[in-house]
Amino acid sequence: MSQGERGVHDSDSTHLKATERGAASGLVLTIVIWGIMMAWMVAAVAIAGTAKMRAESAADGAALAAAPVTFRPFGARGSATGEAARFARANGAELSLCTCRPDPSWNERTVEVRVVVYARVPGLGAIPVRAQSRATFDPLALLDEGAPEPAPP
Repeated sequence: MSQGERGVHDSDSTHLKATERGAASGLVLTIVIWGIMMAWMVAAVAIAGTAKMRAESAADGAALAAAPVTFRPFGARGSATGEAARFARANGAELSLCTCRPDPSWNERTVEVRVVVYARVPGLGAIPVRAQSRATFDPLALLDEGAPEPAPP
């Protein structure tokens, strides 16, 4: 092989190495973009999961707070819906439905509430996350002999 031929060959070899480096840069860029997207998806799922737990907790609290208020002789003031809304707000949610009618009878009753929590996901904005819960209240349980005595004032 002559000196001239070897020079052309070396030039091609240098050209190939530069092309390979460009291919590697594209691969690295693709991996970085894929990693960012995966991190965003994991964060979005974590944010939504946390919001779902907050919504479920708020719904449970709102239902438990509203149930005894449906029984007026219990000494409750205000409305069951107002109490449910107060507990939902205290847990970072908004009350969207409360099926909690006042009932002066001594019959067992069940209330149902629905709440919404807004999960703020970067790139998607505020996503509504809903939850519902039920609570049953039995006024006769207040008269149960096994119930603990109230503490003196």
